[in-house]
Amino acid sequence: MWRVAEVVGVHEETTTARTIRLRLPEPVRFLAGQHVDVRLTAPDGYQAVRSYSVAGVTPPDGLEITVDELPDGEVSPYLVRDLAVGDQLEVRGPVGGWFVWRPEETSPVQLVGGGSGVVPLMAMVRAHAMAGHPAPFRLLYSVKAPESVFFRSELETLARDDTFDVTYVYTRRAPDGEPVGRLDAATLAANVLNSGTDPAVYVCGATGFVEAVSGWLVDLGHSPDRIRTERYGGLGGAS
Repeated sequence: MWRVAEVVGVHEETTTARTIRLRLPEPVRFLAGQHVDVRLTAPDGYQAVRSYSVAGVTPPDGLEITVDELPDGEVSPYLVRDLAVGDQLEVRGPVGGWFVWRPEETSPVQLVGGGSGVVPLMAMVRAHAMAGHPAPFRLLYSVKAPESVFFRSELETLARDDTFDVTYVYTRRAPDGEPVGRLDAATLAANVLNSGTDPAVYVCGATGFVEAVSGWLVDLGHSPDRIRTERYGGLGGAS
């Protein structure tokens, strides 16, 4: 069912990405990791529908999406550059039941995100913190450069808690003294929870990234049925 949501806030995450806070006409029911569909209608009647992961909720009726602009995209440039507080969007959801984390789950959690694939993982991190959940949470975040990191300040604050840890892998440019390079099997092995702890694992990013990471995790002894994945261009990925 499509609903009309009002834009009540925007926040620039990077030079090409922004978080958009929406207020829906009724309370939001949400599981961390779900997405919403956004529909735009042009004056000539042309419609475009894209899916975006929910970054978090502001009870009872608010949710946030974080959108990274694709230069050749139909929808993301408008959402990142032109959408303003007071505007309205047609929204459907949140939906999705596979790539989600529920507070009643007790096992440790390993999150691996590439680029904007961190968005649904951030929703899980926030839900974990809000619940005061005792299970260890670890995030391995692969990103181009320091200025490309989403949610940096909040992640650093949350990492002060003993139950949460974040590690960055910089693929193009890193802070002084830190290595630069794509995430590989050795770096992954050194920075994820041991398979012996039987963690639930969530991987989100571009298709090649997700496939490589999933394979390395299996090589490390993680059970395939404990690895949940989401790829750009599917649920939660859009232009």
